[in-house]
Amino acid sequence: MAIIDSGERAPVSWYKRLGWLVVIWSGSVVGLGVVAGGLRMLMHAAGMSSH
Repeated sequence: MAIIDSGERAPVSWYKRLGWLVVIWSGSVVGLGVVAGGLRMLMHAAGMSSH
């Protein structure tokens, strides 16, 4: 006899959802900072500095 999964899941608590939001947002901010820092270093190495 086969068991049919109804697809229903227990609701996820709001603090876990908020936690994931903060983790993803923080990761994107850090990633953007890394890319910006890398571009700044490349531009400085190419002689494109403002001072």
